[in-house]
Amino acid sequence: MRVEPRAPEEQEQGELASSPVRTGLIIAAVLFLGYRAGLSTLLIIVGLVFFIFLHELGHYVTARWAGMKVTEFFIGFGPRIWSFQKGETEYGVKAIPAGAYVRIIGMSNLETDVEPHEEHRTYRAKPYWRRLSVGLAGSTMHFLAAIVLVFTILSVLGEKTPVEESWYADAISEDSPAAEAGLQENDRIVAIDDETFTGWTELTTQLRAMPGESVELTVERDGDTITVPVTLADEHPDAPQLGRIGFLGVGAAFESYTTHRENPITGLGKSVVELRDAVWMSITGLGDIFSPDGIEGYVDTVSSARDGDGSVDNPNRFTSPVGVVRMADEAADRGIADLLYLLFVINVFVGVFNLVPLLPLDGGHVAIATYEKIRGMLQGGREYRADVGKLLPVTYAVFLVLVVIGVTALYVDIVNPIDFGG
Repeated sequence: MRVEPRAPEEQEQGELASSPVRTGLIIAAVLFLGYRAGLSTLLIIVGLVFFIFLHELGHYVTARWAGMKVTEFFIGFGPRIWSFQKGETEYGVKAIPAGAYVRIIGMSNLETDVEPHEEHRTYRAKPYWRRLSVGLAGSTMHFLAAIVLVFTILSVLGEKTPVEESWYADAISEDSPAAEAGLQENDRIVAIDDETFTGWTELTTQLRAMPGESVELTVERDGDTITVPVTLADEHPDAPQLGRIGFLGVGAAFESYTTHRENPITGLGKSVVELRDAVWMSITGLGDIFSPDGIEGYVDTVSSARDGDGSVDNPNRFTSPVGVVRMADEAADRGIADLLYLLFVINVFVGVFNLVPLLPLDGGHVAIATYEKIRGMLQGGREYRADVGKLLPVTYAVFLVLVVIGVTALYVDIVNPIDFGG
């Protein structure tokens, strides 16, 4: 959207008259949201908006460094709520908080309204490496944010490891051998057939090795020790792919944890490795989602949403901003480390998704710039500029797909919200 010019007198009066009112309305809206949704939810939303801001800041800074003219930097889309002009750029907030954008003049040959004296400041007029840096900057900011987040977990907060001996039963699965035997929450199994165990891992390893067997469990309950006979199932009801294993149906929690913090150098190295692994998982995940089986599964997910159970394990489920906020709120309840890790995953996925080489995504601009560079080299180093108009049908199709995904994901998250079992 182009910035409509205003006379200096009109602009000054408009700013003096409307800025305090609009600023007050924004503050009031934020306070109301915090009151209704809770402080933690409000902070999560602010955090997500901040990462969107970082994405566009990457484009803005690299464009300015390249000498490109940036006319707008807005959070949100639609009607302008509040803005101010500084130099040649207008900064502000718009009504629909569905993202953000930076407007750089002359992104392609389709923009014919650029003044001749400003052509040298357009995106299209800059050398390949400059255009490449602008196109990659948004995702780079997400990846840098991801490294900071996981580094904070590893070297600042530290990784918590449960003390094995401090475990207790936190949940009893319905219709499980544990439920039939009368096991209860807060029970602690200390022996199987009089063979004692020091921790949860050792206990579960032994149980899995006894499919279908009848055993006697020695259980500590409310300071007393009792014996409970039970017959184990011979498979996990929710994971038959594990094959023939002993299944009891007890979920564990721990009373105490130890904390290990990596030194900064080791933590930084592990953070980069975590980023690499998460990038690869995001790439393969996108491939699975947009495969024929993935598309069919997603259609089934949407069509059966009202009859669903909110399973978080559904691999064919996109998550809307509403679902992301719910997931983040749940993660925050489990601890700051879980919340930071979720934000890490979100940043990596968004960074990877934005590099898909199709317009209107950032990867589309990177692909066009690279194609122009290769064509120019094949033509003896002469400058080549692609006709972006030929790509408009594909661009519209991609945009339509993104809209459909956004709308259906929002629908599923409203009618069949994710159930975390809490």
